[in-house]
Amino acid sequence: MGFVSDTLASIGLNEFVITLMFVNAILAMSIYLTLYGGMFSLANAGFMAIGSYVSVILTQNHDWPFLPAILAGMVAAGLIAIPIGLPVLRLRDIYLAIATIGFVEITRIMILNLDKIIAEAYTRLHMESEPPKITNGPLGITGIPVETKLEYLVVTVIILSYFMIRMHRSRFGRALAAIRQDENVAASQGINVVYYKNAAFILGAMMAGLGGGFSGHLSRIIQPGSYGFGTAVDILAYSVLGGISSWYGPILGGLALTALPEVLRPLKEYTGLINGVVLLIFIAYLPGGLGDPALWRSVRKTAGRIFNFINKGKPADAGA
Repeated sequence: MGFVSDTLASIGLNEFVITLMFVNAILAMSIYLTLYGGMFSLANAGFMAIGSYVSVILTQNHDWPFLPAILAGMVAAGLIAIPIGLPVLRLRDIYLAIATIGFVEITRIMILNLDKIIAEAYTRLHMESEPPKITNGPLGITGIPVETKLEYLVVTVIILSYFMIRMHRSRFGRALAAIRQDENVAASQGINVVYYKNAAFILGAMMAGLGGGFSGHLSRIIQPGSYGFGTAVDILAYSVLGGISSWYGPILGGLALTALPEVLRPLKEYTGLINGVVLLIFIAYLPGGLGDPALWRSVRKTAGRIFNFINKGKPADAGA
């Protein structure tokens, strides 16, 4: 085990990076749910922020245990997704993406100005007590103990993977697939489109809140600027690179896209260039992503041919 960890660390994959890889895998799975239902939503960065801040505030200010605080952040994200999803999910395609980006920005601005809003409310109500500082504005919350452990994340990914497998085989998964193919046809077949789309949106928000809670207790500091448009695009990129043709695609995408910059870090100023070239190659030549079943069937066939070729080249008495 020590040899494996030393080998990974030598290529830039230390324990912190590996833990972050699994956090991003959870975030990738969160957006996979909405993409699987044909919803181009970028709201998950906002739900990630909600889960992160709620869980950190509970552990830091109210002495909650780590796991209950993480679950509370997840539930908070799901509850906020209910009133957001009902009006927003009536939109489609790029309009839905723009609306959900707006939600991400609103969430970020609310976190940024929450303490100021509370202070103004105290002033208007002529309250003499000192207003509490909850989010600490642009400075964020610092000094957060690192409580996110790799084993927690591995167990979480296994549980979510089981959920995804069951979902694909369930009526819920088949309904989402039908909605993705053609929403009008699905509705004509008796599928409650509004219900299934909102259910997927809420479940995705809860997963994003869960990932946000783990992330908040990993980086020692959370700030509003960490949950903007760039984060929303990163989460989308994890799922796109992994592919939505299989449930494990987003996991592979989250792991690979988090590890790639660290592996390329020795290249210094060329890191960003090579990272971009790799992404372009994947998008151009592997549109199905890393999790595309056709890709892995091709890899197995190629490996089998190579194995057979090597065996044929051996002398007949090689095994004697």
